[in-house]
Amino acid sequence: MNYRITILSWALCSAVANPAAAASARHTLTAEQIAAAVSSNGTPIAADQVTFFTNVVASVADPQLKVKSIDPAGDRRVIARLECARPEQCLPFLVTLRTGGSADAVTPQVHVAAVSNAKPAPLVRSGSAATLRLEGPHTHISLTVFCLENGVEGQIIRAATHDRHQVFSVQVKGDGTLEGRL
Repeated sequence: MNYRITILSWALCSAVANPAAAASARHTLTAEQIAAAVSSNGTPIAADQVTFFTNVVASVADPQLKVKSIDPAGDRRVIARLECARPEQCLPFLVTLRTGGSADAVTPQVHVAAVSNAKPAPLVRSGSAATLRLEGPHTHISLTVFCLENGVEGQIIRAATHDRHQVFSVQVKGDGTLEGRL
């Protein structure tokens, strides 16, 4: 009987202790942390210039934050998109930053870093028509095909004839231009 009571009391104590441990694993990010991350990216911002849309929490007390983009929002404000360097520490989030000058004066300095992480726009899109140049040792063929995938310059994609009987593996050469070998 005492053995059962001991096990029951142990189970009850662990059930009460676990939610408390889980709650302590969430740390609210502060305006100072956001200002430091934005300032380290080349745009000096003070903590009193940061406005949160909602509470932002992380699984660690002081996560390393990365500024992904800063876009003008008008009226001397910009919207900054931030995320944790380690994705498991927090979800991406947005904050508003009040600037002293125009919003455009803040944007270019950080936006350059965000653009370098962006993927290039596809030159050909899935379902669009493109010109395929097929080259062989003594033959050059040009025909119209439909792209089966989006593609950027240099990427290998699949394209098919209008009747879809012939599928080619081709390289994107330009806007609406593909190249393949016979």
